[in-house]
Amino acid sequence: MKIEIWSDIMCPFCYIGKRQLETALAEFPNDEFEIEWKSFQLDPTIEAQTDKDVYTFLAERKGISVEQSIEMHKGVVEHAKSVGLDYHFDKAIVSNSLSAHRIIQLAKTKNIADEMEEIFFKAYFTEGRDLNDPETLIELGVKAGLNAEDVRETVENEKLYISDVHTDLIQAQNMGIQGVPFFVFDRKYAISGAQPVEAFVNTIKEVQK
Repeated sequence: MKIEIWSDIMCPFCYIGKRQLETALAEFPNDEFEIEWKSFQLDPTIEAQTDKDVYTFLAERKGISVEQSIEMHKGVVEHAKSVGLDYHFDKAIVSNSLSAHRIIQLAKTKNIADEMEEIFFKAYFTEGRDLNDPETLIELGVKAGLNAEDVRETVENEKLYISDVHTDLIQAQNMGIQGVPFFVFDRKYAISGAQPVEAFVNTIKEVQK
């Protein structure tokens, strides 16, 4: 079964959805699943702001206090914790995810996109790594199993893999995808959002009928 996942590194529900799907897949140990990660940008206009954490950025964008922003995020932090993820929005550095998406496209050519997604998610939401920084992107790419020079070339040449990113974005647009995560199962069924594990299990069973 092929599962396509439209996702953005900066999307907290995408990391949670990844965990929910993984838990569901563990209930089908004898089945084969092909996971394909697809690029999606929640906000392609975001500029790198290394001096701002997510709480401050969203407070300014929404015209609210930092305290109100923290309160708004409490539910997300708890949701993440319920699936074993440790979110630190106070450390998360606001980034434009385009470079990360191009590196994920590179990772797809090496069949390690899932590893790359996991490392980027953890780096952003848990470790507070700066995904605007070229050296950090190279370090994380190597950690996933990519060649350092390949990652460096991708980071420095903005044309590399950009067409692959755009192809994914156009597919999302054509399919009416307006938010992520968005999971498509064998192009038959879809799940929008970080749904409970049962939703993924039931959908997989439906596709298998």
